[in-house]
Amino acid sequence: MAEAAFWGFVGASSLIVASELAFAFKFSKMVIGLIMAFGVGALISSVAFELVAPALEDVDGWVVGLSLAAGSLVFFLGDRAIANMGGSGRKNPENADGEDSDGDGGLGIVLGTVLDGVPESAVLGMSLVGGGGVSFALLAGIWVSNFPESLGSTVNLVKSGWKKSKIRMMWWGIAGVSAISAAAGFAVVNNIDAATGAVVSAFAGGALLTMIADEMAPEAYERSQIYAGLATVAGFAFAVFLTTLE
Repeated sequence: MAEAAFWGFVGASSLIVASELAFAFKFSKMVIGLIMAFGVGALISSVAFELVAPALEDVDGWVVGLSLAAGSLVFFLGDRAIANMGGSGRKNPENADGEDSDGDGGLGIVLGTVLDGVPESAVLGMSLVGGGGVSFALLAGIWVSNFPESLGSTVNLVKSGWKKSKIRMMWWGIAGVSAISAAAGFAVVNNIDAATGAVVSAFAGGALLTMIADEMAPEAYERSQIYAGLATVAGFAFAVFLTTLE
């Protein structure tokens, strides 16, 4: 469980890294778009090879399909609720430029980051069940996907008058919550049978795929345009490479 908590913190550490970079530099839309596209490819790879493929070994295909659909629906409904609370732009790199945004949107993005990060970290913890090592493909995808969220909300919060020390404490706190979520994910799946674990994994895969399609991929293409495909494949290939090392 301690190992799961450690990797959960590592996956969320990009929140801290991105906030520090936001304090020091201003990133172009193209750079943020390429980072997001790379994360899209890495997450798609991890969903396919780390969540869905193992699930198919333990339960029938129709069960995996229903679990994917359920995860997708739950994420969609939750995402709509978050959008209504002001977090609709949490993965939008436009916020990293400070354009067309205000300080109040920063907290909405933070809320979305927390609600996205909890299930992602839990899934990361689940990948440690069975005595295997951490899924580096999933870890890389989560790390990259968190980056633009922190970058955008940090810029907004600074513009609204938040002190840097307060922002730092907030991101460190969220990283701590992610560590706890990873440990909880490990504890839950470690105490259930293989079939139930497969359903949970497929459910998580459906939620992640919906997040990718609804939020990350469109924004990545909007910012990096024709280069989005190349960066996505690079992320996918990188995650596949990481999978071969496990």
